[in-house]
Amino acid sequence: MIKIDNLVVAYGGIEALKGISLEVPEGKIVTLVGANGAGKSTTLKSIVGLVKPKSGTINLDDGTDLTKLNTELMVKKGIALVPEGRKVFSDLTVLENLKIGAYTRKDKSGIQEDLEKVYSLFPRLKERTWQLSGTLSGGEQQMLAIGRALMSRPKLIMMDEPSLGLAPIIVKELFGIIKKINEEGMTVLLIEQNANAALKIADIGYIMETGRITLSGSGQELLSNDEIKKAYLGEAL
Repeated sequence: MIKIDNLVVAYGGIEALKGISLEVPEGKIVTLVGANGAGKSTTLKSIVGLVKPKSGTINLDDGTDLTKLNTELMVKKGIALVPEGRKVFSDLTVLENLKIGAYTRKDKSGIQEDLEKVYSLFPRLKERTWQLSGTLSGGEQQMLAIGRALMSRPKLIMMDEPSLGLAPIIVKELFGIIKKINEEGMTVLLIEQNANAALKIADIGYIMETGRITLSGSGQELLSNDEIKKAYLGEAL
């Protein structure tokens, strides 16, 4: 669905991405894991146009150059982003936040149908429909951010550090929902520091270190890799 080839991104004279290449095939969960500062979020920002690559390409299967699309065109192409830190509109209600996710759509019946789908995935959001988003817990705000992205009816949903700052029990619940979203046909690109949780559900994983992809393989292959266990899963060999 997305193919990144030899992507270089520099901030000033320092290269944050040093010629990375990766693919996000349609219908798969792909995760990009690594320590803070490895270049994961820079990769995502490059895809959505928040930073301009020095060189390299980011294309959809149909040849569309993603670096040339604005946010609205990207949403119309079926790409949605769940940003790091959730970034819900705290002074708006849960329902108002969800409706913002459908801002490019005109199909009222379809919007209502998708709203009910979001509520079925996240029953707590339905209970809090009229609650101001800023008063939700961190886990509930993350659910809302995912739900808001789903309201655009995307083909690809990209998530930047969805587990950040959340309790383990909430992380487990969220990753179960991500798996369910994928099983219903949606492609997922997951940017994560929590390698264990991400690789458990990923079809394909890429390990990033200081702007380079150092390892790739299936999620299960990487989970069983001794180097990964030692470096990211905290397991002694």
